[in-house]
Amino acid sequence: MAAEALSRGEAPSSDSGRSDAICNFVICNDSPLRGQPVIFNPDFFVEKLRHEKPEVFTELVVSNITRLIDLPGTELAQLMGEVDLKLPGGAGPAAGFFRSLMTLKRKEKGVVFGSPLTEEGIAQIYQLIEYLHKNLRVEGLFRVPGNSVRQQLLRDALNNGTDIDLDSGEFHSNDVATLLKMFLGELPEPLLTHKHFHVHLKIADLMQFDDKGNKTNVPDKERQIEALQLLFLILPPANRNLLKLLLDLLYQTAKKQDKNKMSAHNLALMFAPHVLWPKNVTANDLQENITKLNTGMAFMIKHSQKLFKAPAYIRECARLYYLGSRTQVSKFHKQPLTQTPGQEPSTPRVQKRARSRSFSGLIKRKVLGNQMTSEKRNSPPTPETVAMGELKRASKENMSLFFSGSPTVTMTPTRLKWSEGKKEGKRGFF
Repeated sequence: MAAEALSRGEAPSSDSGRSDAICNFVICNDSPLRGQPVIFNPDFFVEKLRHEKPEVFTELVVSNITRLIDLPGTELAQLMGEVDLKLPGGAGPAAGFFRSLMTLKRKEKGVVFGSPLTEEGIAQIYQLIEYLHKNLRVEGLFRVPGNSVRQQLLRDALNNGTDIDLDSGEFHSNDVATLLKMFLGELPEPLLTHKHFHVHLKIADLMQFDDKGNKTNVPDKERQIEALQLLFLILPPANRNLLKLLLDLLYQTAKKQDKNKMSAHNLALMFAPHVLWPKNVTANDLQENITKLNTGMAFMIKHSQKLFKAPAYIRECARLYYLGSRTQVSKFHKQPLTQTPGQEPSTPRVQKRARSRSFSGLIKRKVLGNQMTSEKRNSPPTPETVAMGELKRASKENMSLFFSGSPTVTMTPTRLKWSEGKKEGKRGFF
């Protein structure tokens, strides 16, 4: 039976009683590839949706981020990339602190150092990461500075695209570790990007609540991990790839802290200013921001093995987008917000569009608008209210237009009137 099912391209049935299991596979008839192992990527549809429908994907992810974190209108618009960044600024002595801290006084703009992050640049820097993985037991790694002359030679070689034999003994581990921090600090934009700055500060403040609903001082690790998983999904591909390599390196370094004396907290102190900084910072907020960034960086290092997996509901939503009914995608928001037909839509602070925490709320506001008032809702059924009910049900079908990439359709209800004076009692639309 199993062989017969496979010949039809179906998954063989199991007698274990787990009838809800789903197995998707492709039968390959190419004989040279039949002996190769099958690699299953659980985030396949997530990556496909991000690549083919970036606007839909971003709206899906951000709507779930705002479910976990309260973002004011300006910060939400910055996260969506809808307004220019207006980060905290000041003319005091602390202004520009982060930039000078990360050795951004570069004299020249090289191919790798000081240039925008690219996959080619990551390929060059990966030589440093690969070498450091072999030397994690060096005491004071990333804390003890290296030799400036050897660092300049290594820097020039990387900028010229030269393959370097780091195992030859010409360079020390501290030279390579220091140069990696310099590369991150000289990026025109931080690895975690400017527009995610406020979100990382909010994630560091996610705390648990007691039985009475009061906020405690105990970090809510589950919500923090979920928020970081979502936030990393909307990072630029090059940033996300390098961040994954970097956090894995720091995670492995922290595991050897009995040898190198570098715990996750110590590593966070070394790297937090190099991966996330605002354009400007006031003197009052300086110390508070540094503390939050260090705490958040240490958390990312400790839980790095979980942060690059899409949440289950995002996977299911992406899968349904391609394989199932697209009108069901909004059901996989854990706590979707709905708009009452008679209620005035909320007015955002910056954006023209209403702030949506779920696709269902967004579509209902666009399609239904302000069709029904509270008076009509309380009035006895009339032919007009019956027609409005039909339009409301029809609006749900228009949700699929949003997910299919077509422009959103705005429906204007047609008033239903009785044709008085007609003996036959026919109804007509005018």
